Amino acid sequence: MVAFGKLLVVGGALLVVIGALVLLADRLGLHHLPGTLTWRRGNVTVFVPVGLMVVVSIVLSLVLSLLFRR
Repeated sequence: MVAFGKLLVVGGALLVVIGALVLLADRLGLHHLPGTLTWRRGNVTVFVPVGLMVVVSIVLSLVLSLLFRR
């Protein structure tokens, strides 16, 4: 039971960090990058941030390559 509690605490902390990063990205205006696709039909809006996905992919690739460098 202790291991499950620790897992929940770590998962919650991870969600807080991800939420803070999303709020920071919004304040920096990263949701208006070129390549953002938006479709609106009646009451439904589909938002696909392709430009942001490319930027996040490049940054994560650089960070992980630096961390796992041998």
